[in-house]
Amino acid sequence: MRKKTTLILTFALCCGLLAGCEGKKETVEININVPILTVDCAAYPDCGVSNEFIQAAWDEFSAQYEKYDVTLKNDRVNVFDQTEYAANIPDAYGTEYAPDLTFGGYFAISGYMYDGHAIPLDDIITDSVRNDISETTWELSRGSNGKTYLMPFYSLENIMCYNKEIFRQCGLEEYISDAEEIQGWSLEDWELILSTLEEKLPENHYPMMMYAKNEQGDTHTMIQLRCKGSDFFDEDGLFHLNTQEGIAGLQWLKDNYEKGYYPEGCEDLEISDCSQMFVNGQIAIYVWNSALISTLKDFDLGYVNFPGADAEGVNSNWITGFMAFDNGDAKKTEVVKDFLKYIYETPELMDYSTCGMPCSKSVTQRWEDQLPMAEELSANTDCSVDFTANNPNWAAVRQAFWPHIHALLTGKETAAEAAAGLDADCNAAITSAARTLHD
Repeated sequence: MRKKTTLILTFALCCGLLAGCEGKKETVEININVPILTVDCAAYPDCGVSNEFIQAAWDEFSAQYEKYDVTLKNDRVNVFDQTEYAANIPDAYGTEYAPDLTFGGYFAISGYMYDGHAIPLDDIITDSVRNDISETTWELSRGSNGKTYLMPFYSLENIMCYNKEIFRQCGLEEYISDAEEIQGWSLEDWELILSTLEEKLPENHYPMMMYAKNEQGDTHTMIQLRCKGSDFFDEDGLFHLNTQEGIAGLQWLKDNYEKGYYPEGCEDLEISDCSQMFVNGQIAIYVWNSALISTLKDFDLGYVNFPGADAEGVNSNWITGFMAFDNGDAKKTEVVKDFLKYIYETPELMDYSTCGMPCSKSVTQRWEDQLPMAEELSANTDCSVDFTANNPNWAAVRQAFWPHIHALLTGKETAAEAAAGLDADCNAAITSAARTLHD
């Protein structure tokens, strides 16, 4: 009887141990590195930066996830400054800080499609998700092999805004629109407006922003270089500024600086410096997208496209979304894909895409009435230009670009010299990049 009791107890203990082992899930830690991006969500007004909604999505996902016990490195979404992409993504490959997931703008992270670490995500895109996003958007999210490496979340359209009160003070009422619209001014209009502002603004106040201290805001300069008719890229996607039109665009920038249309010392200013000057009323015309709505909500603003070769002007429109990376751990890859799949199949989480113009048609339909200028921005995409040509190594291109604009503004290079230097250095960065796509 004693033997029988002992056997029963031993069996029960073994069963308990086995049950405990079966109940304990394996721990998988992933690293989410994202740049600090200011956001203004219609659906979640209290959300001020992108890492907040990613953290909220992760907390919800991890609480219901059953495959593994998942955690984040440092127990949070890690953030970095927008000047620190290299240190936090490509330079971190192969280290304990390597990102498993990032979130950023197409112009900043699209080049990572081609370094062999980004993971194609087509296997998590269901038919309902695919049909909820336009084919044009999906095309921008694919690599040259046709696979999807960027999960599109929202888009931002870069245009310009002007302070209506400053325009009134300077006698420019005829250029002020009281309608909610995106205007277009001819180059002759731009010259009249800028010269009038320069003449009538007080000391240390300037008509328009300009910055060339680093790569931040360089896309705004790239857009303006089309103002004299330059296509910017040739048919192979290479820089093509050493032309009559390209040189004329660079000369336009230089002439504007010499006329006093840009802040003094703008070659050593960052975009954040000009942002503060605009908020302080020291600049009349600044760049705008929907992420700046809360920052500029107290200003009476008008909206206009960047100067272009015709009166409609031009703008840039890019996707912001998620990119996943392979760090040699199949379980990490599985968790990241499951996390993204969870976001795109959860309407409440997709509503965070109201930070800009949602890529999701269904989110747009739900929130259209609360998305500022949704109809106007959508119609204005006809004036959008391709400012990366889907080139690899775009981070290196940006590092090659801004020094020539700096040199142009300081007088160290002429417009012709800058055009030749931009073509040589930016194209060297493009052609030297290996188009290594992860399969």
